Amino acid sequence: MSRTVPVLLSLGVMLVATPTLWDGASGARQGVFLRPVADSGSAPEEADLPVRASAVDMPPADALEAAIRRGVAFLLQDQNKDGSWGGPQLRGGVMIYAPVPGAHDAFRAAVTALCISALIESGGDTPEVKQAIRRAETWLLEHLPRVRRATPDAIYNVWTHAYGIQALVRLYRLRSADDPQRHKIAELIRHQYGMLERYESVDGGWGYYDFRAGTQRPASDSTSFTTAAVLLALYEAKQIGLSPPERLVRRAVDSIIRQRKSDFSYLYGEYLKYRPMDPINRPAGSLGRSQACNIALRLWGDDKISDRVLTIWLHRLFARNGWLSVARKTTIPHESFFAIAGYFFYFGHYYAALCIEQLPPAERPFFQAHLTQLLIKLQEKDGSWWDYPFYNYHQQYGTAFALMALQRCKSKGTGKN
Repeated sequence: MSRTVPVLLSLGVMLVATPTLWDGASGARQGVFLRPVADSGSAPEEADLPVRASAVDMPPADALEAAIRRGVAFLLQDQNKDGSWGGPQLRGGVMIYAPVPGAHDAFRAAVTALCISALIESGGDTPEVKQAIRRAETWLLEHLPRVRRATPDAIYNVWTHAYGIQALVRLYRLRSADDPQRHKIAELIRHQYGMLERYESVDGGWGYYDFRAGTQRPASDSTSFTTAAVLLALYEAKQIGLSPPERLVRRAVDSIIRQRKSDFSYLYGEYLKYRPMDPINRPAGSLGRSQACNIALRLWGDDKISDRVLTIWLHRLFARNGWLSVARKTTIPHESFFAIAGYFFYFGHYYAALCIEQLPPAERPFFQAHLTQLLIKLQEKDGSWWDYPFYNYHQQYGTAFALMALQRCKSKGTGKN
């Protein structure tokens, strides 16, 4: 007989509740916060870099385009009949903690939103892509407003609100100003703001579990990378004129800063503030988080996230990518070195692509070459990318993240966002 292994997770980046590493999650009290050190703001010299990646060749442009086409083809073939992507079928791995039906409602909506974003960004304008986006839009606009937390302790819907907003922003941009559907999309974005206010952690930011009290306002601490993903979505919505509540943003930014260490690695969650040197909080353990946290803080006006900081952490990511690679496709979350879980992989590289976009154009090709070469090599035979066997959602979110990252490697860009 098979034995079910109980595991707790989030979509994209998840957490195992083991007593040795995670006992702080159930009862840590507020205390002294870690204070970040000021960055000099100067351009990094090679000798000043704590870690430096070696130069690699940029793959040919036709190889990059072919990888994107194959990834898009996978998403088109894999779309469900109702327009969504993913499902609760167990396709390898273990049964993680996912109370039904709410957890899977959240997972499917989040994955569908990611696939919409990926197709809009990289799918082109073929009839097949347009039809897939239309079908997915219909599904998302119907189901996204209904997504709530599964149980008082499982708040996976936070990921849905974040990636839902990002997909809605892209759908909004596809519509003309006089299109009634555009107004409907804008109202749904505002509705998602309300959901994020409802499920905001009591101290600001967002987590995806509440193992303390199960209160109406989640009592648990936020996690740095979850909050970063939400902040990126809120920033994108602001760019189309739909500004999120200022207090919501300010409290989220403050929560990430409290989790920032002097080297710009970030705690996994604020409950670990008394254990900053746990393996998962060290630079290697933060490889999948620092990119998201740095870009989120940068875009929301934190001048400590200079070009130097982004460059240092991009060098770290590619020079020490083995820490993430060893964890890729492992079955149990956080079982690898530095407590890295497999699902940090494509999440971390997508946000690295956003960091690259922030650099001066002349400095981007070095890192674009690394990212392109890495992702092309890891593409599966069926055109997908995946990093952790997660019911039937892993190929879909992995492919979406990889496509959006590769799309940002196609040109040198024209300047900072």
